[in-house]
Amino acid sequence: MTFRALVVEKDDEGKTTASVQELGEDCLPEGDVTVAVEYSTLNYKDGLCVGPGGGLVRVYPHVPGIDFAGTVEASEDDRYKPGDKVVLTGWRVGEVHWGGYAEKARVKADWLVPLPEGLTTRQAMAVGTAGFTAMLAVMALEDHGLTPEKGEVLVTGAAGGVGSVATAILANLGYEVAAVTGRPEQEGYLKGLGASRIVPRAELAETTKRPLEAETWAGCVDAVGGDMLARVLGQMKYGASVAAVGLAGGAQLPATVIPFLLRGVNLLGIDSVMQPYDNRLRAWDRIACDLPMDKLEAMIEPAGLADLPDLGRAILKGGVRGRVVVDVTA
Repeated sequence: MTFRALVVEKDDEGKTTASVQELGEDCLPEGDVTVAVEYSTLNYKDGLCVGPGGGLVRVYPHVPGIDFAGTVEASEDDRYKPGDKVVLTGWRVGEVHWGGYAEKARVKADWLVPLPEGLTTRQAMAVGTAGFTAMLAVMALEDHGLTPEKGEVLVTGAAGGVGSVATAILANLGYEVAAVTGRPEQEGYLKGLGASRIVPRAELAETTKRPLEAETWAGCVDAVGGDMLARVLGQMKYGASVAAVGLAGGAQLPATVIPFLLRGVNLLGIDSVMQPYDNRLRAWDRIACDLPMDKLEAMIEPAGLADLPDLGRAILKGGVRGRVVVDVTA
């Protein structure tokens, strides 16, 4: 039995190449559950792993894809049986362990969750790691007191995967969403997802010497980090929280502690990779309830395995909008 997979290889000079190949099942890594993958998606980490690796890939040849959804083919764990629909995000799958850019995957049962009722495998991957992370961010903000009555919620990097889903979820929950983007042509797309207004990236891209500015935002989902996160911290309302989910603008944080000390601002770190099982179920249940499926459909850009090398380069340059859903069987 063979299956198709996107395989990344590295030569003796350190150059990587990615191509679709036929592999035998004996090539699959060890694991408790074998899954017939139906859909995967494209994230920033995938762009790194399809290309030079970004320090994430340890061993070549490698099959990237940090998330997938599909049907169990074989299981050595009582929690799953053949025919069960499952979803995987995180656990360094697609980085250290072979991932979802293949028609088959073999993983540990602990890494899987059942496909939420009401979602198809395609919809689950339209959500993917990015949408799962967005839901974790919204839950964290709510757990720290955010409600629609408290005011506008800022979403940075709003046209990206995390930002798109966060915008749609927040708007559906009744929040006024201010969406930050550096791409003016995305205004219609973002307002279609429910954004109340568009904030040009240039307005927040530079740091200021003032540690505090006018109290503006009741909450924030930040996918950018860097200078923009530092600027946003000084604009948060008293007691408000920022959920930090990414570093598209850099890993440094040129900020002061003043917003934390004088306004009680909270900076909440959101990790989707090692989330406990119970919180994963909670997040996926919320996604099934709180993310409008018509808005999700509007985010989808379809792709196949052969499209991934080009798409991987594009996402690293900020050239991908919304959610790329990869039909691995196409």
